[in-house]
Amino acid sequence: MSLLAAAGINMSSIKIRTNRVAGKTQIRILIAHPMENGLNRNTKTNELIPAHFIQLLTVKYNEEVIVTCNMDARISKDPYFAFMLKGGNAGDKISINWTDNLGNKDAQDHIIGM
Repeated sequence: MSLLAAAGINMSSIKIRTNRVAGKTQIRILIAHPMENGLNRNTKTNELIPAHFIQLLTVKYNEEVIVTCNMDARISKDPYFAFMLKGGNAGDKISINWTDNLGNKDAQDHIIGM
């Protein structure tokens, strides 16, 4: 379950944008996630904020895994990723999913436009 769904909001934490350029497809991903490293303190209580970060990010192109990223607590809040895919056509599907260290998950599909 995504963080937003847990809060009663029915949207994905993942935003995907694609842009086709010269036979390649630029894929940009923004994920709303706190990415807490476990070393920060609550300013009111001075207690450590528990670690809460994405551990695994997977990107698929037409159901084939093209990127697997094992992450840790050193990634900043609301991580942004961008990369180029060789090829990609209008109508092809990009799928993103993540799992964090607390067992939360989210997934989002995107169809490449013209």
